Amino acid sequence: MSVTSINVISFGYLHGAPPPDATLVLDLRHHFRDPHVDPALRHQTAHDLPVRQAVMGTAGIHAAIVGAALLVDALDAGPSTAPVTIAVGCAGGRHRAATVAMTLADRLRKDGTRVTLTHRDLDKPVVERTTARVTSA
Repeated sequence: MSVTSINVISFGYLHGAPPPDATLVLDLRHHFRDPHVDPALRHQTAHDLPVRQAVMGTAGIHAAIVGAALLVDALDAGPSTAPVTIAVGCAGGRHRAATVAMTLADRLRKDGTRVTLTHRDLDKPVVERTTARVTSA
């Protein structure tokens, strides 16, 4: 690969800060089940195996990760060697975004590429939401 570096950042939209400045933003809020709705997983994070299993067991997640990796490959084929930043967001940044960011970073590293992984909101408190917002976020 010719990309000088790849930065993968997970974040949560509900923490008030805007999404990180990025080449690509993956918004996982509306298309993938949120482990937050399961009380047993709500206070866990992507550091916990049950959360990672729940996220990676969600239909479409693998294809999203593969698609993001393919886009990085396409960017790499271009003439620029500028860093590529991929921001992966979900509602709170503790479950879906962090798991997908970790998995994507690991996949990209397999090519010998230098990848930096940052979890902006992983260690922030759980954002409590109403039932109405859970179904749409």
